[in-house]
Amino acid sequence: MYQPLNYHPIFGPEIRCPHCRQWVAALTLTDTYLCQRHGAFEADPQTQTLVHLQSGRCWRQWEEHWYRQHTHPDGIRFEIHEELDRLHTQGYRATRVVVAERYRELISTFLERTTPWRTDEAKQRLYGLPVEFSGPASDEARWSVINFELVKEPGPPLKYPYFRLFD
Repeated sequence: MYQPLNYHPIFGPEIRCPHCRQWVAALTLTDTYLCQRHGAFEADPQTQTLVHLQSGRCWRQWEEHWYRQHTHPDGIRFEIHEELDRLHTQGYRATRVVVAERYRELISTFLERTTPWRTDEAKQRLYGLPVEFSGPASDEARWSVINFELVKEPGPPLKYPYFRLFD
């Protein structure tokens, strides 16, 4: 019996490329998607991840959006910085950054502390913004995929401390 779903990778017959957001077709009878600009992506059914074969970068999907799964602190710092710039161009300012608990150890050495002799987590900052980590009571399924969330409000930044990319 013909079962077309069995002939495509786990994310279906096509996805949006995590890099360029263009529609990418699945290669039939494989676990691979092929982007004309970025090359092959392999879908792993066990981990529900999408791996870029050329670079080894991994993504997971939450609510139709791909989230890169970082293994180096500069990757997540750069992503947060890009999102801060995007907010600024849309007329918003960030008031706080909430980072997925799984990145606590990865980025802890880059967090600024308002009082260096204390390790009080409410005093940790990144690009001048207070940093919190998703707690155990938060939505675990969501935070196992997404990397961070910016709490925002309308208006330009009071100061633009995150203008300098990597101090």
